[in-house]
Amino acid sequence: MEKFSTIVSTCVPLKIENIDTDQIIPARFLKATNRVGFGENLFRDWRFDHNDLPKNDFVLNNPKYQGKILVADRNFGSGSSREHAVWALYDYGFKVVVSSFFADIFQNNSLNCGLLPVQITDNFLATIFFSIEKNNNTELKIDLLNQTITIVSSNEFEVFQINPYKKECLLKGFDDIEFLLSIKDKISAFEKSI
Repeated sequence: MEKFSTIVSTCVPLKIENIDTDQIIPARFLKATNRVGFGENLFRDWRFDHNDLPKNDFVLNNPKYQGKILVADRNFGSGSSREHAVWALYDYGFKVVVSSFFADIFQNNSLNCGLLPVQITDNFLATIFFSIEKNNNTELKIDLLNQTITIVSSNEFEVFQINPYKKECLLKGFDDIEFLLSIKDKISAFEKSI
């Protein structure tokens, strides 16, 4: 995985509640077992019509919204436990998803795959959406070490929570196996001590 410390980026606002994993990546595209190529079908049924033409009214098809941060409304990632939803977001180019609530399985899958889910209050989420509406070039700064999310133009910020172990893995760019390999000497020493 890539190391994650701090990111400053413009955002893509997706002001829709209760987005489930089948909307993120429809089941008919779950034919591969590696993480590559899913981004082209991210939000497929919302991005394209039945003739595979882009829908102009969907935010990912609007060139004024770009960036590595997806800002989504409440209850993002509900539904099935498919890891492919995270793969699609990451493969598309998102490094962070911001919402005021994430489904547990989606949140865990994200942390395991290097996509940072930043859960904030409903009020701060509304403030971010308002900032993006006023200026589509609004930048957010995500500081994983200090666990803060900041609207760069106004310096308004909020602290977010993250599992300490997963935080360490993201900062070092480790998945679970790489983390275990990084402490194999400690594991060996413990085994010898018992």
